[in-house]
Amino acid sequence: MYTDKNLVCMDCSQEFVFTARDQEFYAERGFTEPKRCTPCRNARKAQREGGSAGGGFGGYSGGGSYSAGGYGAPRAPRGPREMHPTTCSDCGKETMVPFLPTSGKPVYCDTCFATRRPAR
Repeated sequence: MYTDKNLVCMDCSQEFVFTARDQEFYAERGFTEPKRCTPCRNARKAQREGGSAGGGFGGYSGGGSYSAGGYGAPRAPRGPREMHPTTCSDCGKETMVPFLPTSGKPVYCDTCFATRRPAR
């Protein structure tokens, strides 16, 4: 469905390949096409984070085009989450959750949620 595509980096003006595999990866996640080549994205990320452009936190390395956080504008730090009181559907304990519970859907406390969660 996808074929390799040549793009031009907006920083260094060098041509780089946006591989079919990377296009599929971007499409699955709703990302737009990269505007920068991998070295420029890594340099930009390192500059923003004030460190080296090494591994990062779970970047995609197959094909070399995607680097975690190397696209779009940097995110602003998120403030504290709004917590909502609710009753655990399993044990009946009062608990707080970071989302507004929906009527008719079960909500669990941390302990009950952990027991229901599949092992990794």
